[in-house]
Order: sequence, then structure tokens, then C-alpha cells
Amino acid sequence: MRASLILRAAQHRTPSIKFIGKRTPPNSFATYRSKAQQHGPLGGNAKASTSGFTTYGAIGGSAGRSLGSVQPKEGEVFDRNDLPKRFWRTQWTDEEIDAVTSGGATLVA
Repeated sequence: MRASLILRAAQHRTPSIKFIGKRTPPNSFATYRSKAQQHGPLGGNAKASTSGFTTYGAIGGSAGRSLGSVQPKEGEVFDRNDLPKRFWRTQWTDEEIDAVTSGGATLVA
């Protein structure tokens, strides 16, 4: 057993993947954050609010009414129930509810 450990330690491991081009060090977190997006840009100028907190980016940095209307555009809906009834979700039957609750055991005859 000891001999195999010594042999394994003596072997040089060659990676199976080869990278093309020069290796560049990663950017700083501040540089990353200035380019990152999560529900809108994360970077930008910091704005102090009246409560003393600092907000970043476009989301949360201004009042909601200044963002514009929240009504759906022509041909868009926010809820499936705003569509014609044929597109609504169908109601579960009692048999389907029993099958789910029992884990399907009641369906086996």
C-alpha cells in the first residue's frame, strides 16, 4: 500500500483541459459590481435617501410613481385569469386530489 502512494506522489499530473491565450488575473470586486446586473444595474452613483440609507442603481433610487404606469401594454396580461376562460387553469377533481395525497397508492387496483 505504501509503495502505491509513493508512486502516485512521484507522477506528474497533466490537466486534460488546455486554455488558449494569456492568463489574466481576475478584476476587483468593485470593477465587477460596476458592470453586474441583477434586476437592473447594480452600479451607478450612490444616492442618499431621507432615511439615511444609501441606494444604488436605478431600482429603489427613486419613487415608484416616477417609473411610469404599471398597466399592461396592448396584448399583454399580468394574470392568467385575465385571458379568455379556455386558457385558465382547470380545477383539480376529487380523484386527482386523493391520488396526490395518497402518493398514488389508491390508483393501484
